Amino acid sequence: MAQPTLPRHVAVIMDGNGRWARERGQPRLFGHQRGAETLRAVTEECAALGIEFLTVYAFSTENWKRPQAEIDALMALLEFFLQNELPNLMANRIRLKTIGRIHDLPDACRTALDAAVAATARNTSTTLVLALSYSARTEIIDAVRSLCRDAAEGRISPEAVDPGLFASRLHTAEMPDPDLLIRTSGEMRLSNFLLWQLSYTEIVVTQKLWPDFTREDLRAAIAEFQRRERRFGTV
Repeated sequence: MAQPTLPRHVAVIMDGNGRWARERGQPRLFGHQRGAETLRAVTEECAALGIEFLTVYAFSTENWKRPQAEIDALMALLEFFLQNELPNLMANRIRLKTIGRIHDLPDACRTALDAAVAATARNTSTTLVLALSYSARTEIIDAVRSLCRDAAEGRISPEAVDPGLFASRLHTAEMPDPDLLIRTSGEMRLSNFLLWQLSYTEIVVTQKLWPDFTREDLRAAIAEFQRRERRFGTV
């Protein structure tokens, strides 16, 4: 009997940190800190299962509209996470990559990111992709602008633009499209995340808030994915 197929690429919208903290009478940062612990556990489980790519929606371009105190705390938490998780990433042979407008991040965060990406570049287990200052609409517009410049300068003809060429200009050009999207907290929307790449992705929504999401929940979402028949628009 054939073994169920694992998703090569799992994407996650990590939603519910603030609500989790509020339900416990704690500040929102407390939920984000607990959410970082969940991310560690889920990443380790993906590595143990053999998932090639894990892409998580860590900070959207819309998140810059939050109160400055919360933004500052999130950036400090990101820097702390990167510095303190590096030994764990190395021990589990996890490679770190980023997508999004990384230049928008504070200098200290960019320095920590660059150091972690460089240190883990040769790791061969799961690739953890942090979507930071990320917007799918902005990503698509940037890709269109890139193709338009090439067409205007005669490097490509408009007729040469097809889905493959377009995808090569996206931030995710070096990875397959997600097979499975997991969204926590029960919200039924994509929230401007990987809009092009999720065209044929299987979606699993859980009512659990992200800090409560466990390794067992990840395995349950993968089992649900394995029960589905993927037809990619065919019969």
